[in-house]
Amino acid sequence: MKGQLLKHEKLAKYTSWRIGGPADQLYIPQDRQDLIEFIKTLPDSEPVFWMGLGSNLLVRDGGIRGTVVNTKGRLKEMGLTDDGSVYVEAGVPCAHVARFCGERGLIGAEFLAGIPGTMGGALKMNAGAFDGETWAIVKSVDMLDRSGKVTQRKPEDFKISYRSVMGFENECFLSCLLTLQQGDTTASQQKIKGLLEKRGATQPTNQPSCGSVFKNPQGDYAARLIEQAGLKGYAIGGACVSEKHANFLINTGNATAADIEALIQYVRDKVEQQYGVVLQTEVCMVGVAI
Repeated sequence: MKGQLLKHEKLAKYTSWRIGGPADQLYIPQDRQDLIEFIKTLPDSEPVFWMGLGSNLLVRDGGIRGTVVNTKGRLKEMGLTDDGSVYVEAGVPCAHVARFCGERGLIGAEFLAGIPGTMGGALKMNAGAFDGETWAIVKSVDMLDRSGKVTQRKPEDFKISYRSVMGFENECFLSCLLTLQQGDTTASQQKIKGLLEKRGATQPTNQPSCGSVFKNPQGDYAARLIEQAGLKGYAIGGACVSEKHANFLINTGNATAADIEALIQYVRDKVEQQYGVVLQTEVCMVGVAI
């Protein structure tokens, strides 16, 4: 293997919340082919968990059993294909994809600038921002199974909905092809700039968070309900509801995963009590509690 294999590695430094216990082992592949070769070496019984930028993720304090694969900064190839599609590997940050497309006058991917994760994570959950969703621009994906086999799949092979992608859960996304329209480079870049300015003005981008914690209920916004419930600034341990955006929970410096999880439950309970709405989590919570 050409990548890096780390034993009992604490995952806090790999997550945007800066929280997380140890993985039994963490593999950081050198590239796509190295990842394929590594996966072939693992026994079928070995649990495997995939990480990118570690946003939209709460790793519990007891950590993750089995193998964690981190693609951040590794599966990073991106380029134009002969037919004008955009090839993106799973480890490329979504913001980089938005900028790459904008610089080439390809419109439709600007919303990716507002997603604080990698393309692999965006594919897994149909991530969205500013009225755009990932799978609306996907032409095809390459997926890797536990035997090391790579299969190309189309959007119609999945059940895709708001923040949900169902199908082939035992495989991981290696890369995708995006289909975008040709447009005005300057206009696209200006749109991205505007979206980033809006994100900076409305979200606590300078504090450790996971991004949005709850899905928006149909016809409403989770942040509005949480704010109306008077929960901005409410804290449990080192976890606090952001004063800037109520759908963001902040690690104020010493939060544990247990603090975050307790605050998530508290917010859900209060919103349900006051408004009869059961908020569904967008964040992925994994690992062993202590």
